[in-house]
Amino acid sequence: MIKAILIFNNHGKPRLIRFYQYFAEDMQQQIIRETFHLVSKRDDNVCNFLEGGSLIGGSDYKLIYRHYATLYFVFCVDSSESELGILDLIQVFVETLDKCFENVCELDLIFHVDKVHYILQEVVMGGMVLETNMNEIVAQVELQNRMEKSEGGLSAAPARAVSAVKNMNLPEIPRNINIGDINIKVPSLSPF
Repeated sequence: MIKAILIFNNHGKPRLIRFYQYFAEDMQQQIIRETFHLVSKRDDNVCNFLEGGSLIGGSDYKLIYRHYATLYFVFCVDSSESELGILDLIQVFVETLDKCFENVCELDLIFHVDKVHYILQEVVMGGMVLETNMNEIVAQVELQNRMEKSEGGLSAAPARAVSAVKNMNLPEIPRNINIGDINIKVPSLSPF
């Protein structure tokens, strides 16, 4: 099972963090620092997996990573996962990002974090691998993009809300309410 997915740059700045096992915030920060130090000090010509650090489970866990340009993609997994399978999963994830962003870079991860999280959720959810077919993932992302465009995106939400209220079929509000000897006059509430 995948316990965490960490993406950080060459300087150790986290760009995407997803934990599938609960850790307190300060422990997460320590795990990120320790993982970066373990992975960044390794030569480029050594294998791409190593034992997990002391904070993320030691020898029961593995850190499987790939280094692309300025980004490290690190998957923290338990011993039941295949190292080569996870390396392939990282490759699928990066190639999917590359197709969706046309030459993905660190800035895409920063400025389109919602889309990156959506892509990751298409690949992995709850620590379990859902989809490895890149074409299927890209098709779902394109479908999501079309839905957002047809709805006008988030910027059109207030206008759509006002339009929906205007188009509601509400019964006419009474202008005068009579309760026994009391007569209440209701002011007009319509801002339209």
